[in-house]
Amino acid sequence: MADIIETINRECESSFYVFDIGELKNRISYLRENLPPYTELCYAVKANPFISKEIENDVERFEICSPGEAEICKAIGIDSSKMVISGIYKTPSFIEALVADDSFKGIFTIESLNQYELLLSLSEKYGRELEVLPRLTNDSQFGMDESDVEMIVSRRSTNRLNVMGIQYFSGTQKTSLKKYQRELEYLSGFLGRLREEYSFEARELEYGTGFPVSYFAGDKLDEPALLKGFSEILDGLPHKPRIILELGRSIAASCGKYYTHIVDIKKNKGHSYALTDGGMHHIVYYGQYMAMKQPFVSVVGKDETVENVQWTVCGSLCSMNDIIVKQITLPDIKVGDILRFENAGAYCMTEGISLLLSRDLPAIYLVRGNGELFRLRKPFETKLLNMPEYEKV
Repeated sequence: MADIIETINRECESSFYVFDIGELKNRISYLRENLPPYTELCYAVKANPFISKEIENDVERFEICSPGEAEICKAIGIDSSKMVISGIYKTPSFIEALVADDSFKGIFTIESLNQYELLLSLSEKYGRELEVLPRLTNDSQFGMDESDVEMIVSRRSTNRLNVMGIQYFSGTQKTSLKKYQRELEYLSGFLGRLREEYSFEARELEYGTGFPVSYFAGDKLDEPALLKGFSEILDGLPHKPRIILELGRSIAASCGKYYTHIVDIKKNKGHSYALTDGGMHHIVYYGQYMAMKQPFVSVVGKDETVENVQWTVCGSLCSMNDIIVKQITLPDIKVGDILRFENAGAYCMTEGISLLLSRDLPAIYLVRGNGELFRLRKPFETKLLNMPEYEKV
């Protein structure tokens, strides 16, 4: 990997991400080995759209939450039969375009009764049977109440909507086996009630597990024990259709690293500051705010060097919030050194406040297991998005 970073650094003067596809596939294999053999994997594209093509044959399904994500998946050749069109708001024109396209074979989630009515009318308009997954709420703005799901199930024989089962997602970074047990027992019980009261045999349960990722020094995560306990809970469920686990962060996080250059060094009021060409608009970890926690970071090429000075690492935005790491002990650093941040494969490249100060978005690279290196995106000038264009209307 050192040679690859050298190659990238010669052509890229600013921050960049590298996604390691060998690590990505190993991660999926690890999850398969530690989950029951009857479970299937759904990859949430929003976690990292750049790696979707690389795992089209490694997961059973792709969750798509926007028209943009659908266009990306279509452009890179993801089979529509592996797509579930999800998301709290589905643009009516976008959904109609999919329904009107006879080649589209994906599933639609139903987030509300309005979405139900939309899919109902479109299925009649185009004479198509549509496969749907009503989403059960987790007591948030997502999904629907039990009564709404029951109504949809009760009317299934009167329309062209083929109800496959239910979808449920309750959050992210969950570490409590007791919470998983409560949720899965609740879902199993609800499916049992649908069977008894409506003679509805769910063919699948798509469950967003929210498996956690260890981002910070001091995180206490025993992942093997968590996956073992989770698997035992699944094994014990009385009502168990096809189970599809919707994962994003848990699949993608470990395959990505973020690299940013130290561009200035200073000491203010006795505190040592290292300034980088990146910042909080590039590197965002779940649960991080104003560098209250310390991510896994190192200096490229200085892994064996003794760490002896405390630094606060700040980004290039003119904002006092742009602090990446506080009081981290690093080896002797200088302008031009590169900092490497681990576990940057999920959300980091899309979740930051990218347009602030009109600074460029980082380049994105991908390295396959055989060592092949690809650039997926050049540094992108956000000034193009912030530039006013006066067009009289």
